[in-house]
This record gives sequence, C-alpha cells and structure tokens, in this order.
Amino acid sequence: MPRIAAMTRLPPRLLLSLLLLTGGAVAAPAEYSLDPIHTRVLFAIDHAGFSKALGTVSGSQGTLRFDPDDWAGARLEVTVPVSRLDLGDAKWNQAVLARGLLDGERFPDAHFVSGRIEPLDATHARVFGTLTLHGVSREIALDVTLNQLKRHPLPPFHRTAGFSATATLSRADFGIDAWKSVIGDAVELRIEAEAVRQGKAEEDAPALPAPAPAPEVETPPVAEPPAAAPQTHDPPAADPPPADRKEDQP
Repeated sequence: MPRIAAMTRLPPRLLLSLLLLTGGAVAAPAEYSLDPIHTRVLFAIDHAGFSKALGTVSGSQGTLRFDPDDWAGARLEVTVPVSRLDLGDAKWNQAVLARGLLDGERFPDAHFVSGRIEPLDATHARVFGTLTLHGVSREIALDVTLNQLKRHPLPPFHRTAGFSATATLSRADFGIDAWKSVIGDAVELRIEAEAVRQGKAEEDAPALPAPAPAPEVETPPVAEPPAAAPQTHDPPAADPPPADRKEDQP
C-alpha cells in the first residue's frame, strides 16, 4: 500500500508514463449474466420436527461483475422468481405461496444485491448483501465458493464462472411468521449458479484448425485407342468341287 500511495503522489504525466512502461493498466472486471437454466436455489425448512421440507426455485436472472484476482470488486445483482418455487406437490406449492406465507401474488420475486465482500482465499469469499423478500429488505451473508472459471466445453464456448453458495436466514425477519408450530423459522439456502461472460463468444471459441489442402491427384493421361488393324477381307471359300459321279449304268 505505501508503494501505491507514493505512486499516486507522482505528477499525472509521469504516472501515466510509468503505467504505460510497466503495463500497470488495470483490466476492468468481466461482465457476466446468470444462466437461468443452470442456476437454482434450494431451500430447506423444518416440518413439525419430522423432517426438513425441501424446495427449489429455478429461473433466476441477474448480472455479475467479477475478476477472480479482485473478489472485493465483484458485484452481483439477481432476481429470484419465488412464484416458481417447487416443493414437489401442487397443493403444497399453492399453500406456501398463499397470502399467509410468501404471498406470491403480491411479491412474486426476491431480489439480492451484493455489498461488501470479504475474500477468504483464491476460491472462497463471504458475500454480504441486501435481500428483499416478501417486501422486506435485510442484510444476509452468503458463503461462496468459486468452482471454476474457464471456457465452456459446449457451443457457443463462452467463458463461464460456476459458483456454489450457502446461507441461513430467519423467515420471521422478513415478516413470514405464520404456522410457527408447524413450520420452522430457520431457512437453509443452497445455491448453485453459472454465469456466462458477455460479448466474448469469438474470443472464447476454440481455434479451429485450418483445413488441410486437398491432396493433389495426378490425372492419368488418357490412353489413345490403339490404331485399328487393317481389315482384310478374305474371299469366301469356294464351294468344294462336286464329287465325281459315275454315270448310272443302263
């Protein structure tokens, strides 16, 4: 940090020259979009002490600004379509989305915007942000793991970042407090997400080898038909002379 502070005190023209000479220009974080097909939120909540009810929400959409070398500068904004939750049963889905619980008609979506980020190591960070759910906004913390960041092996070969995250929140904090004797308060979240870098399809696509030149095929010379042999016409064979016949004796 002292070195950076010292550089900032240099005259602007000299500082610019040093940056150009040393390659010190800092690349901007890449922009990504969440893949709604491969991004899913799983939630677990106690069901009267007998088990934990499991549900999922698919179809989340959002944007991510991310540089793996600068986690602190990352920013995530995502919308989760709560109205698409699935508990494995149509009647359960309807009951949970009713006005007494999630009230999916008035609040069909949840919204998360990241705030400060505490990097832990090269692939882990604790992400704090504001979650708006059921019309109430609260800060929550996500424990995030970067699974990998590389070009996707399938077309269109976009560079893709894959993340796993976990969090626990209180449903009462968001005004969802009905059925306390049957439904637990703590909601465990597990998130699997893929984010696709934008505008880099050509750069991310694998270089295709140049087509090999077609082998030269020598065309064999066309053989000239052999000269026709002179045709000789032998005269037809003469009929054999009639056999001598002895005259009939009287």
